Amino acid sequence: MRLPTVGFWLTLLMLIGVMMAAGYSAGVGAAEVPESTMAVGLAAEVKRADATPVAVPEPSAETLRYYRSGNVLWVIATLWGLLVPAAILFSGFSARLRHWAQNVGRNWFFTIAVYVLLYLALVYLLDLPLSWYQDYVRAHAYGLSNQTLGQWFGDSLKALAATMVIATSVLWVPYLLLRRLPRRWWLWTSLAAVPFLILMLLVQPVLIAPLFDDFGPMQDKALEAQILALAERAGIDGGQVFEVNKSTDTDAVNAYVGGLLGTQRIVLWDTLLARLAPEQVLVVMGHEMGHFVLGHIWGLLGLLCLLVLGTLYAVHRSLGFLMARFGHRFGFTKPSDIASLPLLVLLFSVFFLLVQPIALAYSRHIERQADRFALEVTRDNRAMATAFSILQDQNLVHPRPGPLYMLWRGRHPAIAERVEFANHYRPWERGEPLVYRDHFREGG
Repeated sequence: MRLPTVGFWLTLLMLIGVMMAAGYSAGVGAAEVPESTMAVGLAAEVKRADATPVAVPEPSAETLRYYRSGNVLWVIATLWGLLVPAAILFSGFSARLRHWAQNVGRNWFFTIAVYVLLYLALVYLLDLPLSWYQDYVRAHAYGLSNQTLGQWFGDSLKALAATMVIATSVLWVPYLLLRRLPRRWWLWTSLAAVPFLILMLLVQPVLIAPLFDDFGPMQDKALEAQILALAERAGIDGGQVFEVNKSTDTDAVNAYVGGLLGTQRIVLWDTLLARLAPEQVLVVMGHEMGHFVLGHIWGLLGLLCLLVLGTLYAVHRSLGFLMARFGHRFGFTKPSDIASLPLLVLLFSVFFLLVQPIALAYSRHIERQADRFALEVTRDNRAMATAFSILQDQNLVHPRPGPLYMLWRGRHPAIAERVEFANHYRPWERGEPLVYRDHFREGG
C-alpha cells in the first residue's frame, strides 16, 4: 500500500518505511510462486549434504517484463509526486485551502490541522488512480496480490486515517519553528525529528502494524522453539515470535525483527512458513536477527537524520529565492504560512531524491552484513542460497538489475550477488575467525 505524499512529516514517515523494510528477509516485492517452482529448493534440496554451488536462476520473460515496466512506473510515480504539490502550489489552490482552513479553524493551531486534513484528502484523491493501478491492477496482473478491491480500498482508507492522525499531531512543530526561528528552523526541525522517529519505531509494531495485519502465536511450536534457540545463540533475550496471516492478501513471503526496547518482536508471515523449509526459515531469521544484534536500525536512523538535516538546509536556502520570484502566484509571502506546505514538499522531495543513493548504498551495506551474520550463526550456506533462489522466482526479481536501478532503487544487493556470497562464504571450514563471533553465545 502506497501512502500519499503529504509533506515534510510524511517524508519522515517514508524514511521509517525504508528503515523497517531494511529488515525484510530478502528485500524483494511480493509475488505468487508457481507450484513447479515451489517444488524446487525446499526440504529435499536444503538437506543435500554436498557443497555444490546453487545456480542463480535466469530471469523468466515475466520477470523481465515486470522489471522493465516497474522502472517505467517508478519514473512516472516519482514525477507524479513532484507534479501534484507543484500544481497545488503554482495554481494558487494551496492559498485557497488555507483560506478555507482559517474560516473553519479560527486560531493558528486548528487552522493548521484543518489545512492538513484538506490537503491530505486532496492528495489522496489525486494519487488514487496511480495507487489503484500500481498496487491493485498491476499487482493482480502479475499474481502479486490476493486482495479484493474492497480489501485494498479499505487498507488505503486506514492508511489515510492513520496519516491524518499523525500529521495533525506533529505538523504544527515545524511550522511553529518556521514562525519563531525563521533562520534556524531547519536545524531544530531536524533535531525534533529524531525523537519522533524513535517514537514511531517504538509504536509501529504495537499500534500501526495491527491495523493492517492479524498477529497471533506461531502454530508450529517446534519451529518456534528452534527460532527462539537461534535468537538466544544470536544474543537476543526475551524474544517473542508472532505469525501474521498474510495469505489472504498476498503470496509473498516475509519475516522481520521489529520494534525497540519492550516492543521488539520476531514476525513471520504464514506464507513464508508454508513455502520455505525449516532450515531456510532459520537462515532467514538469522538475517533478521543480524539487523537487530548489529544495531543497524540505529546506524540507518543516524544517517537518515543527517541526510534530512542537509536536505532541510537546502530547502531553507531555496525558500527566499522562490518566495521572491513566485510569491504572487503562490498566494503567500512567508514560509511560516501553512499554505507553504506544497512548497516544502516539493523542495524536500527534489533535494532528498539527490541524496537518496547515499541512504540506499548504506542500506545495501548493512544487508551484506546481515547476510554474513546469518551464515555465521547458522552455517547453513545451502539453505540461504536456495532461499534466495526461491524468492527470486516467486517475487519476480531480476537477479542482476542495472546500475541505475541499484543507485536509486536498490535497498538490497542483487539476488545473484547474495546467492554467490552464500555459496562461497565458509570461514569456519578454513579455520578462519568469524567476523561476528563476539556476538554469539555458546562458543559461537
